[in-house]
Amino acid sequence: MTESEILKFIKGKVKSNFYQAKLHAIERMNERGIMPEDIKTALLDGRLVENYPDDKRGHSCLVWGRTNTGRDLHIVCGISEEYLWIITIYEPDKEEWETPERRKIK
Repeated sequence: MTESEILKFIKGKVKSNFYQAKLHAIERMNERGIMPEDIKTALLDGRLVENYPDDKRGHSCLVWGRTNTGRDLHIVCGISEEYLWIITIYEPDKEEWETPERRKIK
């Protein structure tokens, strides 16, 4: 899948409410005060940061988006033929990220 195809797939699943958070993502959301609406908003506004087509657990990717309040979120998504999985979600750490879209070079 190309970057535009991945984003189209993600946004289509979000618009049709055909996505689900894994238990790990739900736990992180609770710890970090992230609401389900934050995920929806961030994914609909999202940009693909990293693509992991060869992940041993299946195709996944990292999406950056902003909430309605301007909070930057990174969302790791699992992509299956029919479903979008939210694997984990966090705010980009300024120690690791120059910008929400670019990792710092080590």
